[in-house]
Amino acid sequence: MSRPAKAKPAIPAALQNFDNLPNAAHVRVDVLCGLYAQSIATIWRRARLDPAFPRPRKLGAQLTAWNVGELRRHLEGVAA
Repeated sequence: MSRPAKAKPAIPAALQNFDNLPNAAHVRVDVLCGLYAQSIATIWRRARLDPAFPRPRKLGAQLTAWNVGELRRHLEGVAA
């Protein structure tokens, strides 16, 4: 018997359209996982321990997100 195929996780729309987002936009942790190719746990660890990593912002009681402009600046610095 063959195993059922695993469903691939959907790519978040914000990640697909990251280049088109304004710098003032905010994205959730799943988008950062795609941008940095790291797990959710690693993203949160870097946010807590790495002073150069962009800081998340609390936008509500259960909503935390990162600023797109800050992420772009950080990614440019990492690539340079």
